[in-house]
Amino acid sequence: MELRVVTYNVHKCRGLDRRVRPARIVEVLREINADIIALQEVLSLQGALREKDQARFISEELEMHCAIGGTRVHKGAQYGNVVLSRLPLLETRNYDITVRGREERGCMRADISANGSGLLHVFNVHLGTAFIERRHQGRKLVNEVILNNGELSGSRIMLGDFNEWTRGLTTRLLASHLTSADIRAHLKRSKTYPWLLPLMHLDHIYFDDTLDLERLTLHKSRVALVASDHLPLVADFRIHKD
Repeated sequence: MELRVVTYNVHKCRGLDRRVRPARIVEVLREINADIIALQEVLSLQGALREKDQARFISEELEMHCAIGGTRVHKGAQYGNVVLSRLPLLETRNYDITVRGREERGCMRADISANGSGLLHVFNVHLGTAFIERRHQGRKLVNEVILNNGELSGSRIMLGDFNEWTRGLTTRLLASHLTSADIRAHLKRSKTYPWLLPLMHLDHIYFDDTLDLERLTLHKSRVALVASDHLPLVADFRIHKD
C-alpha cells in the first residue's frame, strides 16, 4: 500500500503577509494531496465563524476525518495539534509533554486503519524551543507510555515540529527507536525555516522499518511560500509486512 504523509506547522493560519487565511492552508494541502496530514499550531474556536474553527474548516474543506489534540486554550480557542486522514480514524489520544515553567506542549496519537495493511499509529508532535526542555520531552516521547507502549501493535510514524535543528538528544533518542527521514539525503537544501531566509531545519519525520520511504519532498508552491512561516514536509511511503 502506498501512503502520502505530510507534517505542516500552519502558524495559526497566519501567513507571511500577516493575514489569517485558513483557505490558503487548504489550497496548499490540496496541492499536496496527502492521505494523512499532521498539523501544528492550529487554532479552533468552536461555535464561532466557520473559518475561526480552523480544524473543522480545514477538515470539512478537504473532506477528511479529523482528530484534535489541544495543548492549551488561546483567547478562548483550542490550540494545538491536529491529524487529518482519508483513512478511518479508530482512536486518538493526547499526551501532555509539558515541562514545568515552560509553555504547554503535546504529542497526540491517532490510530488509523491502513486498508488491509494493518494498523498505523501516527504521533503528531510539537516540542519546546529550549534545549533543556526538549531533552526532557525527548525522554518522555520514547518511554513506555507513548512511543514504546506495549499495547501498540501497528506501524509507527512520529512527525511534527521538533524545534531541533542540530543532532540533539531528542534526535538521537528517536533515531535509536525509529528510522529518520533525513531531509539532507533527499533535498539539496536541508534548512527549511523560515522559508524567506532559511536558517534551521525544524520539521522531522521518523518511522518504523515496516515502512519504506520512497520519496521525501519540501512543498514550495507559490501559495505555500506565503501561507505559513513553515513549509510542508511530505513523505511518500510504501507499507510492507514482514
